[in-house]
Amino acid sequence: MTRSHPAARSGTVLVAGIGNVFNGDGGFGVEVARRLRRRPLPEGVDVTDFGIRSTDLMYALGADYRTVVLVEAAARGLVPGTVSLVEPVGGLGEAGHPLDPVRLAREDGRVPARTLLVACEPAERAAHPPWEMTLSRPVAAAVAEAVRLVEMLVARETGRLLAGTPA
Repeated sequence: MTRSHPAARSGTVLVAGIGNVFNGDGGFGVEVARRLRRRPLPEGVDVTDFGIRSTDLMYALGADYRTVVLVEAAARGLVPGTVSLVEPVGGLGEAGHPLDPVRLAREDGRVPARTLLVACEPAERAAHPPWEMTLSRPVAAAVAEAVRLVEMLVARETGRLLAGTPA
C-alpha cells in the first residue's frame, strides 16, 4: 500500500521520487513515483513524489524506514536513458546531488540503514527552453525499466514477491 505522507507513518521502505518537473529530464524521479503509486506494492512501502522538496525528504528519512530508494535523473557520464543502481556510502553528493538530503539527515540524527539510488542519465536539453515539462525520448523510455527495477528492489527489501516480478 502506498501513502502520500511518509513522515506520518513509518514503513519498511520509502521510495522517493526526486526532481523538477519543469526541467525536462529532471522530472524523471517524479514520473517514476507517479507510475509506482498506481501499482500494487506490499504493506509498509511508501511511495512519495518529493519533487524539489529536499527538506521534506530529509525529515522523512528520519521516520524509521529500513531502506530508502531514491529515484532521480543524475548525470553520471553514461548514455542518455541509462538506468543505474547506486548505493552511495557517504550520501548523494558522490552521485552529484547539490543539496544532499541523506547527508543532512545523517547530520540531524537518523537515516535508514540502507540508501539506494535509481538514477537515469539525462539527455542534453540545451536546445529546449528552461521550462520544458516533457522527458526526452531516451529518458521517457527508461521510466518503465526504472519502475521494474524499483519493484525488484522493494521485493528484495520486504521479502515479498510482487505480482509480475521475476523470482
